[in-house]
Amino acid sequence: MSTHISNLEEMTEPIIRRKALAARNEGGMMTVIDTGEYGLLVTDEPEAHGGSGEGPSPLQTVVAALCGCESVTFNRTAAELGFAYRGIEFEAEFTIDIRGRMGHPEVRPHFQTVRLQAIIDTDEPEGRLAALVEETERRCPVFNLLRDAGVRLEMHWIRAPRVPTA
Repeated sequence: MSTHISNLEEMTEPIIRRKALAARNEGGMMTVIDTGEYGLLVTDEPEAHGGSGEGPSPLQTVVAALCGCESVTFNRTAAELGFAYRGIEFEAEFTIDIRGRMGHPEVRPHFQTVRLQAIIDTDEPEGRLAALVEETERRCPVFNLLRDAGVRLEMHWIRAPRVPTA
């Protein structure tokens, strides 16, 4: 990793990447998002919350983005460090005090907590996994967005138990 970091320290100009999408809402809870080359994505609310139940809620998509972003960042960082793994299984959940969305001025309208459990299938030692996780969380844009918003993040990274072969 030291070679990679020293190369980054030599870069003095920003490297900006621009991505764009379009979204349309027709006066209900459902929004259809055109991601361009990746097709359409729908967010909605469950029928019990006034939506049509056609897709995940916007908050679910944020937590899904956290899982995806952690996965991509873990993969890139693992490649830099020569860390071998076979995959990651994520489970995630969040809490929100809906009084904030309902307009209560003293309650923030976003996540109270986000809990993520990542089970990594690897034979690497715990110490290398811990170092990789630390670097992944330092680099992950969605993780840092949530952390900087004051969301209580409960991140649990676990090495998958190896099943002995007979």
